[in-house]
Formats: sequence, C-alpha cells, structure tokens
Amino acid sequence: MNDILLVQIYVDDIIFGATNDYLCKEFSNDMQSEFEMSMMGELNFFLGLQIRQTKNGIFINQSKYCKELLKRFGMENAKSMATPMSTTCYLDKDEVGKSIDVKKYRGMIGSLLYLSASRPDIMFSVCLCARYQSNPKESHLSAVKRIMRYLLGTTNLGLWYPKNMPFNLVGYSDSDFAGCKTDRKSTSGTCHFIGSALVSWHSKKQNSVALSTAEAEYIAAGSCCAQILWMKQQLSDYGLSLDHIPIKCDNTSAINLSKNPVLHSRTKHIEIRHHFLRDHVQKGDCVLEFVETKNQLADIFTKPLPKENFFSIRQELGILDSSHITF
Repeated sequence: MNDILLVQIYVDDIIFGATNDYLCKEFSNDMQSEFEMSMMGELNFFLGLQIRQTKNGIFINQSKYCKELLKRFGMENAKSMATPMSTTCYLDKDEVGKSIDVKKYRGMIGSLLYLSASRPDIMFSVCLCARYQSNPKESHLSAVKRIMRYLLGTTNLGLWYPKNMPFNLVGYSDSDFAGCKTDRKSTSGTCHFIGSALVSWHSKKQNSVALSTAEAEYIAAGSCCAQILWMKQQLSDYGLSLDHIPIKCDNTSAINLSKNPVLHSRTKHIEIRHHFLRDHVQKGDCVLEFVETKNQLADIFTKPLPKENFFSIRQELGILDSSHITF
C-alpha cells in the first residue's frame, strides 16, 4: 500500500498522521507557510482524549476528564463498584417515584456519554439511563450514581491499540429480547474490530417490537451490517478492499434467515428495510458466522452482565488499565 497522510480538523484544531515521517513534515511546513499556526508536537491530548504513543501501540483514555466529572457531581468520595449496573437492576418510567432536578440529571448523562468515547464498558448503562431524561426520578438517579461509582475505581481504564495488527474487519452483533419493560422493545448491541482493535460500538433500542429472539437478533445484525458497509467504504478510500466481512452472531435462526429467502409465519411480518442484510449477504459484502454466547463480545452492549462475564468481555474489547501497559 502507498504512503498516506490523514488530516482531521475540528474548528481551528488540526491533528494529522502519516505512514511516512516526510509527509508529516511536508504538511506541517506547507500549513505554517500559509497560516499563522503553532505546532504542538506529538499528539498527546485532543478534545478531552489523552493519547499515549509507544513503540508497542497507542493507548487512549479520558482519566483526567473522568476525575473532573466525579468531582463536579460530588462522587469523588463515594464507594466504588465492580460493575456499572447490577444484573437485577430494573428501570422503567417509575410513575410514582420522586422527581429530581432535570437539568442536573441531563448534565450527568451528557457527561457520561462524552466519556463513552473511550469507555465502551459504560455504553449500555448510560444509554439505558438516557431514556428517562424527560422526567427522571430518584430510581434513575441512583442508577446513574452507580455508573459513577464504577468509574471511581476504574478511572485509568482506556482503549489499547496494539502495533502491527492485521487489517481484517470483523463485526459482532447481539440483542436482548423485549428488554425494555415499558414498551417491550429489544436493545441492539454491536461492535467492530480492525484486527484486535475496537474501533466502533453502539447500544440502541430497536424501533419496533420483535416477536421472537430470532427477529431481534436479525434486526441487530442489520444494524451491524449497515455500519460495516460504511466502514468498508471508508477503508476503500485508503486502498483497502474487503469482502465477505464476518458478522459474529450467536443466534442460528437469525443466521439462517439471512441466507434463506423463504418467508413463514415467524418472519413474514418483519419490515422490508431489515431484509437489506440478506441482500448484502447474497452480494458477498458480509457473512454471518456463528459464535457461542460466551464469546459474544457485543453482549456487554445489550444488558447488565455478571461480574466475571463483564470483566472477561471488557478485556477482550481491549479496555485495559494504564498500569498494565508498558509505556
């Protein structure tokens, strides 16, 4: 592959990198000759992200922001928790619960969502609590404080991107079934890796009510496919051509549905827009592959997990403590 230079601009801040040092120097000289600019040197901080570059890889976290967040909301002296949400946690609209300060609650949610840029381990819990921003109650505030108590003991966690990893793209897709007790909609969870590096993830409630686990998983796989197609196009701009990109799914019925065009009573009601997954499987853009539930990394984005499972998946996602990395 030829050398490339990548430039990202946010208002008047610019970060850039290249596969060749000469390209970086040439770009820097060109920009400074045209504009009044200051070179800050090697990237180590950008938009709240702390970046550590080593000979073995790159570590990204937001420990400084995390500590400031905890102090801002008076949680710096709380008791830490092992996980962001209990497996027995039950959240609904809580119509009879006591109302709380909406502005403060929304501020907490917004801050946590910003932190999730480097902390996928809190993504599901934060998105679940975010559903109740219009009329939050004490039960919702308790759940948010539980997330912060988890952060208190894990401020140094971040994403590790090892050097010299392969450029193969892999997606993981999962869903719970009727997890929302209010409207009985399911939650889709997906994550995407380039080599062993986590580069994309999401946790989102589905737009329609699924009548079976197969349908819920099929819809989630469709969301995963859409993201993969976008990433495939982005990578093609960098000269990387990928086909038959695997999507790991732990539901055999959903996998069969992506291959079999025959409609029957369990699937004929599924909206047409969800069947674009089958279309792209037939085109060879992606392929659904079975993975055992214990190895389903997207599980962490669909529901609260027991401590052991949570720790295992967190590590597999490449979310590590900075103290465990040699800089």
